[in-house]
Amino acid sequence: MGNHNHHHHEHSGESLIDAARDSLVSSGEQWTSMRADIFEELARHERPASAYDIADNLSAKRGKRVAPNSVYRILDLFVANNLALRVESANAFLANSHPGCEHDCIFLVCDECGEATHIDNDEISEKVRGVAKAADFRARRPIIEIRGTCASCS
Repeated sequence: MGNHNHHHHEHSGESLIDAARDSLVSSGEQWTSMRADIFEELARHERPASAYDIADNLSAKRGKRVAPNSVYRILDLFVANNLALRVESANAFLANSHPGCEHDCIFLVCDECGEATHIDNDEISEKVRGVAKAADFRARRPIIEIRGTCASCS
């Protein structure tokens, strides 16, 4: 079987926003202007962004305060619908570059610059799910985070 990494169509810019909107709408949710603004703001960031970062930037852009709580609620909706990925250890979020595509998350998180690289590896995912299953545990969404130093920082 070897190293089975799969690649999906990676979206960016306008095509990412379109793919996210289509994915959310097809799951029966509405693409409101607030959701659009939050997704756009999230997609602008190359590194994981916190709800507070997004709320601050949107408040400045919209000229009125956007509460971090409402940003959190929408980010949680995005995570539930696979439009965003949550980096648990940083309590921050990344736009999913292939919205609606479901797979387990493996993040390489740099302690120096904060960059989180998202990788797919089905072999690791299957092993992790197998370990959970052997313990009579039904894994909903495994997230693996590997902390360390990226190539640029080391």
